[in-house]
Amino acid sequence: MKTLRDRVAVVTGGASGIGLGMARAFAAQGAKLVLADVEKAALEKAVAGLEAEGAAVQGFACDVSDPTSVAELAEKTLEAFGAAHVLCNNAGVAGGAPGGIWEAPLEEWDWVLGVNLMGVIHGLRSFVPILLEQEEGHVVNTASMAGLMPGAGIYGVTKHGVVALSEGLWRDLRAREAKVGVSVLCPGWVRTRIAESDRNRPEAPREPVEVPPEAEMMRKIVEGFIERGKDPREVGDLVAQCILEDRFYVLTHPWESMVRARMEDIVEGRDPVGAPPPDAAEWSELLKR
Repeated sequence: MKTLRDRVAVVTGGASGIGLGMARAFAAQGAKLVLADVEKAALEKAVAGLEAEGAAVQGFACDVSDPTSVAELAEKTLEAFGAAHVLCNNAGVAGGAPGGIWEAPLEEWDWVLGVNLMGVIHGLRSFVPILLEQEEGHVVNTASMAGLMPGAGIYGVTKHGVVALSEGLWRDLRAREAKVGVSVLCPGWVRTRIAESDRNRPEAPREPVEVPPEAEMMRKIVEGFIERGKDPREVGDLVAQCILEDRFYVLTHPWESMVRARMEDIVEGRDPVGAPPPDAAEWSELLKR
C-alpha cells in the first residue's frame, strides 16, 4: 500500500493498548477506522475520543473467538465504509495458569487459544476475501516477542502460532501474486492492560485461584516492565510505517539477539534455552526483591 489516506482500517482489540495506538496512528495519516472490541464501555470511550480528534470512526462490539461475530464485523465494516483495506488482528489475552503447562485446565487453553490464535484465523477468513477482491490491502497480525523465543506457556504457544500463521499467509498470497501485504507484529514491553486480561474472561469474575509465591512475584515483575514499556502510539506509528513499506517482521524492541540465539540453538541442536533479554540484569535485581 502506498498510502493510508482514505483507506479503511479495521482494528480488533481497538479500545485500548496497542490497538488504540494503531488506530490513532492510522487516523493521523487520514485513514477511516473501524474499532472492534469485546469491552463495550471501553469501546465507546475510544470511539468518542477519536471522533473528538477528528477521525472518521465506527465502533462495533466483537468477540474474535466467535467466527459469527467476526463475520458480522466484516459485514458492518462494508455497510459503514464500503471497503476494508487494512486488517489488524490485534485482540489478545495473557491467560496462563500456575504450574506446568500440562496442568493448565482445558478451559484455559480454550480461552487463550480462542482469542489469540483462532481470533486471528477468524479475521483472516472473513476479511482476506474482501482484500483480494479489492486488489489492495494489508494484514497485520499481532503476535509477541514470545512468538520468537522459547517458553511463555500457553500464551507463547498461541503467539508462535500467530507467527507461523502469518508466514503461511504471506507465502500463500505471494503464490497468487496478490496485492495484499502481511506484517506480523512482535512487541516487547508496551504499556497495555494485557496483564488484566482476566477482566474479559467469559466466566468473569471467576473464583480466585491459589497462586504460588514465585508466580505472584513474576506477575509483579511483568507488571513493572509493562508500566515502563513503550507508548502504544509509538508502536502504532511503527506499524503504519511498516504497512507503507510492506515490511513483514515488525519488532518494537532491539531484541534481535534473542531471536538469533533461538535460531542458533535449533541449528546447533542445543536445548531451547535461548539468550536472556538485554535487560536481564534488571530482571535479576527484581527477582531478588
